[in-house]
Amino acid sequence: MKQLYLIVTFLFLSFSYGQDSKGNSGDIDGFKLYPNPATDGRVYISTTLNAPKKVLIFDIFGSLVLQTTIIGKELNLENLDSGVYMLRVTEHNKVVARKLVIK
Repeated sequence: MKQLYLIVTFLFLSFSYGQDSKGNSGDIDGFKLYPNPATDGRVYISTTLNAPKKVLIFDIFGSLVLQTTIIGKELNLENLDSGVYMLRVTEHNKVVARKLVIK
């Protein structure tokens, strides 16, 4: 039984690291998210390119709670309750996912 778990784990890891078939996705260069935890209802997202960014925020259950596109750096979070969220930012086919805490 332990061998089966080992094989399943190995297969999962090998598939998860081999997902980039086009070579155009990955971390966004110079990605910064601040302040985290957010206390005043907004956070700032900066990157090297500072291009428009598609932002998705999910709650801890995986439900989409906010979807927007920002052109500058400021992201308004005033409509979200305090808690822990998953932030997903896409810029020029590159994706970054981070934990976001709102106090």
